[in-house]
Amino acid sequence: MTDTPSRLSENLKALRLERGTAPAPRSWRRWIVGGIVALAIVIALVARLKGGAPVPVETARVTTVAPDARGLLAVPVLAGSGYVVSADRYVSIGVRVPGRIDRYLVEEGAHVKTGDALVQLDARDYVAAVARLEAAIASARAQAELKSKQLGRARTLAGSKVVGKNELDVRQADAHAGDAAVRQAEAELDSAKVNLEYTTLRAPRNGVILAKLKEVGEIAVPGGFSGSGDLIRMANLEDLRGQVDVTESELAKVRMQQPAQVVPDAYPDHKYAAKVVKLDPQVDRQKGTFRIEVQIEQPDDFLWPDMSARITFLEDVETPAGAGPVLAPKSAVRSDDAGTFAWVVREGRAHRVALTAGREFGEQVQIDAGLTADDTVVVGTPPPLTDGRAVATKG
Repeated sequence: MTDTPSRLSENLKALRLERGTAPAPRSWRRWIVGGIVALAIVIALVARLKGGAPVPVETARVTTVAPDARGLLAVPVLAGSGYVVSADRYVSIGVRVPGRIDRYLVEEGAHVKTGDALVQLDARDYVAAVARLEAAIASARAQAELKSKQLGRARTLAGSKVVGKNELDVRQADAHAGDAAVRQAEAELDSAKVNLEYTTLRAPRNGVILAKLKEVGEIAVPGGFSGSGDLIRMANLEDLRGQVDVTESELAKVRMQQPAQVVPDAYPDHKYAAKVVKLDPQVDRQKGTFRIEVQIEQPDDFLWPDMSARITFLEDVETPAGAGPVLAPKSAVRSDDAGTFAWVVREGRAHRVALTAGREFGEQVQIDAGLTADDTVVVGTPPPLTDGRAVATKG
């Protein structure tokens, strides 16, 4: 019990703090708070030096024009999706005489020339008709020869007053009738030979076979409803065209003989030079579109009717020798009191670049000075920008 006061006194001394001495935990807390404040100041200074957080902008590339399929420099002014069609559309070949289909002499996809045999009908009835008429002609000629001789004898006897004038007239009429019978038989024979020729269907012009419409053994008759007598459908591939519908608002960009380019969807690496050859005489009121046809100058075996294709209308440009025109989107060209300019993105920052704009080609503008091919420019309506501002591209 005597040691208790002294031990309590020692414990109280251990808890006493000397005046002017800072506790260790509070010293560490001051260092941490100071470091955080300094780091925030550094971050704020860096952000201020960089012009703030990157601004999202939409960008596009500046391009140049290479020679087209004609070897000339041309700028696209309008493009649309259409189809490859034949200038004569489709040629359906039907029978002129009834008959059973004996055999087809061509297959789908075959290239044929004018006069090539396509389908053979059963011709036995027509061969027999020709033989019958040839025999009829022989008989008619024999009868005509007999009547001609009778007329000659009648004339001799009439001179001797043995045959009267009435008998002479009868013999003369019989001779004329015999000659007429010969000519009639010859005409019927010619018609029978034509019908015999019709049993072989031939190509009316050069083209490619698209479809066989009936089967061997079926009876084909001329005429009928919806082309029921048609046996072959073909197309002329020597004059292929691209067909596209454009809106009324784009009509001012198209004219007759304007150069164009056709690129089939199946072969995007094949580009065909073309020119505008047909403008429909009226606008589709319901769709508000206008149909245009361009003639493909050098079609080949890669092009087929009804293929889908991209048709681009071009405008020829004149530039210094060896240099293609530099094109930028219209929305990238801006102007203010200081002049015409564009925002060019380089190394993640927007830079104001003065430029000289030239002709407009659809949604593009020819840049005569200030930009080069492959420059990246800001398009659309971006947030307020300053020279050197950090941007984040999304185009």
